[in-house]
Amino acid sequence: MTIAPPLTQLSEFCRLEVALAPLQEMGMGRAGQRRIIPIVGGTVSGRLSGEILNLGADWQTLFADGSADLDTRYALQTHDGALIEVVNKGVRHGPPEVIAALARGEDQPGEAYYMRTHARLETGDARYDWINRMLFVGSGVRRASQVIIQLYLVE
Repeated sequence: MTIAPPLTQLSEFCRLEVALAPLQEMGMGRAGQRRIIPIVGGTVSGRLSGEILNLGADWQTLFADGSADLDTRYALQTHDGALIEVVNKGVRHGPPEVIAALARGEDQPGEAYYMRTHARLETGDARYDWINRMLFVGSGVRRASQVIIQLYLVE
């Protein structure tokens, strides 16, 4: 008898519209150009709804080939008062002209570049305890002062 793992399914979970403050350049680090982009608010809609709090940041590393390592940590508060931590890591890369346009704050179609993440959510609120044991993947777009991420629950 062959035992096969169950098929993985993805279901839409929530849309994160994350408001950003201007980025702060840290300079060259060991792996590449380092910068911090403060997370200052936003909204959450879908199976979770509420607001993204004004605390957190994306600690990015930019590599010589133009790709970016995304490393974010922030918090959201649901419509019913639960606090949830979001740790979202990922990558963004694309054609040099598209990445340069994004750096200038120009909107680019999401299909023009690759921006994917994997997220862990954590809370101490018993109503949402189940999310502590789940994995999420995301697809995103970068705007001048906002990032939009669609998170999918890995089932």
